[in-house]
Amino acid sequence: MSSNTTNENTTKQVTIYINEQAFLAQEGEAVLQVAMRHKLNIPHLCFHEDLPVEANCRLCLVEVLDQDRKSLTTSCTLQAREGLRVTTHTPKIEELRRTNLQLLLAKHVKRCPKCQQDLVCPAKKLIEEYHIKQHDERDEQSDASLKHQIHQMGTAAEFDPQMCIKCGKCVNVCSQIGINFLELEGKGAATHLTYSKNPQVDCIYCGQCTMHCPVTAVREQSHLSEVEAVLADPDKIVIAQMAPSVRASLGEEFGLEAGTNVEGQAYSALRALGFDHIFDVNMGADVTTMVEAHELVERLQARARGEAAALPMFTSCCPAWVKFVEFYTPELIPHLTSSRSPQIHSGAAYKTWWASKHNIDPKRLVVVSLMPCTSKKYEASLDKLQIDYQGQKLRPVDLVLTTRELGALLHKRGIDLLQLAQGQADELGLYSGAAAIYGASGGVMESALRSAAYLLTKKDLPRLNLEEVRGMKGIKRATVQIGELQLKVAVVATPMNARKVLSELKRDPRAYDYIEFMACPGGCIGGGGQPLHGTAAAIKQRTKALYQIDQNAPLRTAHSNPVVQEFLAWLEDKPTLKQQVLHTSYFAKDRFA
Repeated sequence: MSSNTTNENTTKQVTIYINEQAFLAQEGEAVLQVAMRHKLNIPHLCFHEDLPVEANCRLCLVEVLDQDRKSLTTSCTLQAREGLRVTTHTPKIEELRRTNLQLLLAKHVKRCPKCQQDLVCPAKKLIEEYHIKQHDERDEQSDASLKHQIHQMGTAAEFDPQMCIKCGKCVNVCSQIGINFLELEGKGAATHLTYSKNPQVDCIYCGQCTMHCPVTAVREQSHLSEVEAVLADPDKIVIAQMAPSVRASLGEEFGLEAGTNVEGQAYSALRALGFDHIFDVNMGADVTTMVEAHELVERLQARARGEAAALPMFTSCCPAWVKFVEFYTPELIPHLTSSRSPQIHSGAAYKTWWASKHNIDPKRLVVVSLMPCTSKKYEASLDKLQIDYQGQKLRPVDLVLTTRELGALLHKRGIDLLQLAQGQADELGLYSGAAAIYGASGGVMESALRSAAYLLTKKDLPRLNLEEVRGMKGIKRATVQIGELQLKVAVVATPMNARKVLSELKRDPRAYDYIEFMACPGGCIGGGGQPLHGTAAAIKQRTKALYQIDQNAPLRTAHSNPVVQEFLAWLEDKPTLKQQVLHTSYFAKDRFA
């Protein structure tokens, strides 16, 4: 994705002046981008460097000084040119911003869940800075054009049309990834956010809209209050497990650069919040790798024997991608691996194997996943993933917090991540480097191929770093040599690119042997639960952090993880439980299911 405000074919540098200070810029670059790069404050809500420029909020006004003439314009549309001079704050500009904010945010505090819980909210900061008068209760009847209704997107996300500022960012990103579920309806003041009425279009719960909304009108369905409640319950044993991507992005909620690895501080922060045990989703990722690698090998060997085999095999650890298949292409369900996802695998391990080892009633255990993703909330709620164990129905994962929610909870409790010492996970937090790269597009495939190679040849791949499946490209294709076998693989990010590859398969069903699909740009590291305003540049930096963790890990393959070996061995003489804990099934889904 690239900004519409920068001419990528132009490399000429120019000097512009912002508040009489000189800055270098690329000719044609948006003045707002120049200011943001140099951390100069120009208020804005609707701009995002990876999305089309709409200039809807009109907050980023600047005054252009041109041959003794002054004019006002939006800095998101104003292109840098040699000698350009602008002023960002004048009494006239400030008054216009205040007027725009009054129109955009007059109802915000009353309806914003973050504001009501006294959590950090970018919109509230502007409201306080510009002294915006809030909507009066007596004016409620004047809102007849919109219903007081919060629209839920499964059990993952939701949107409130009355909080919408009509910036169009959520609609643009929903279109850009290839779903087109969200729409702006109406004209002028009656414009409001809604969803497509086309019965052939459905939300996949990826949450990209929530990450791009500047005013919390579109947001995750919060589990914050539930998490606080269980942490305060002395009868519950509360387990935290952190997804690989969170350690490379949580620091952004505290002002750190994207890609700063805060794993140790995050473990300490979770203990400070009161979690009883700190484990890690990465252990579950190693389990997923083993289950998926075994299944890939079984399908390849079946084909070699001339038997029917659903190849290419598709990954299934992204629930938004699974929802895509179940709604849009149910005929392809047999191609999905039956493997459950990392958070579900590890959650089930805690409530069965680990609980048994420590003689704990699994009903006392509450598993909280910390995820870069909103669709993991939806996944955790699925009844089909419940486990029958010791006469009880158990959900492997009880609650899910996004990276944003975890950051908000730490701020609320006054826990400064930057001031914490490096902590450690408990014994079930052990993971391999192959698990860490699950967060990056291509990481699931790379992890599985490392272990599939071992299963097939009894040797590790001579080259563990599969560079050909790494990177930010939406579609990556490669041929991977494993012994005498040449595997044709593909790595795909976003539904738009998924449709292209699925079209290839219609033309040539043997085009690939194995395909990784992820719903979000860059994979989980660019997930919909990540810090607001995440960009492609930030995703690249976070991805580097994950590959660095892998490179430095003492264990780099899932099959070398002793915790995983012990767990899988424990399941071996329990075939019914093993099937429940490790595998799942899929079904064609109706709209909104």
